[in-house]
Amino acid sequence: MERKRILITGAAGFLGSHLCDRFIKEEYHVIAMDNLITGDLKNIEHLFPLEQFEFYHHDVTKFIHISGKLDYILHFASPASPIDYLKIPIQTLKVGAHGTHNCLGLAKAKGARILVASTSEVYGDPLVHPQTEEYWGNVNPVGPRGVYDEAKRFMESITMAYNRFHGVQTRIIRIFNTYGPRMRLNDGRALPAFIGQALRGEDLTVFGDGSQTRSFCYVADLVEGIYRLLMSDYDMPVNVGNPAEITLKEFAEEVIKLTGTSQKIVYKPLPVDDPKQRQPDITKAKTILGWEPKVSRAEGLKITYEYFKNLPKEEWSKMPKEFVSMK
Repeated sequence: MERKRILITGAAGFLGSHLCDRFIKEEYHVIAMDNLITGDLKNIEHLFPLEQFEFYHHDVTKFIHISGKLDYILHFASPASPIDYLKIPIQTLKVGAHGTHNCLGLAKAKGARILVASTSEVYGDPLVHPQTEEYWGNVNPVGPRGVYDEAKRFMESITMAYNRFHGVQTRIIRIFNTYGPRMRLNDGRALPAFIGQALRGEDLTVFGDGSQTRSFCYVADLVEGIYRLLMSDYDMPVNVGNPAEITLKEFAEEVIKLTGTSQKIVYKPLPVDDPKQRQPDITKAKTILGWEPKVSRAEGLKITYEYFKNLPKEEWSKMPKEFVSMK
């Protein structure tokens, strides 16, 4: 039986690599694409010997050519952490705009179904809590985070335009805070920063007073939600994340307890436009996809900590000294 073929952009990144694993497991032919600006081939090198896996070192903001049929596209190419999109703002905007346009054009040409990776950042610093898909957001388009927030908002708009005008089968996932093995050590987010500080015996840095909240979803749960949305008949945005909300101060305390260290928490000023609250309303995911997270934060944190702890000790120095933002 001929394998179905799927293109995964951003395939060497944290989420993209786990998606490659999932679709290899589902017996797809996986075409992985990444320009390796933030991705790492180490995340997918275990797949290179497989005949049903191929890798293209390519920037999706350039024209994309794939030979043969294509059944599905997962568009996950984008810088995803504040430290990245503050460092490469133009590339962040271009991958959200030109990259998405090219992927949608390919989906139209191939008759493929495409799922695009949006984000909870489309809600900005929300005035509605928890965030439902009907909430339009509170975003500063000219602030430092606007390059990421507005790139994703444009991504959603052009995706729906291709859906309505060209009849392309599209799916939009709004991803909330996700964590797990293969997170980049130096991406400036709270989890690798906290664990890195704990491993190095340093105090844990919290910005603001630590009362801002996040909701952490383990990567295996997120991948299951992505798979179910891709296979569904629903074409409007769907939140996928873990609604178990926690303050960053409490989260830092959990990491200290998990790692068995005796560090204290130190506080610094809150970054510009950092969201004060982040919690998904996952009613749609539950009712439409039959999905909800299964992995508890305690269980997921333990697995993730073991992953970081077992890295070579010289890698610990690559972890951020403190987090920029846990988006």
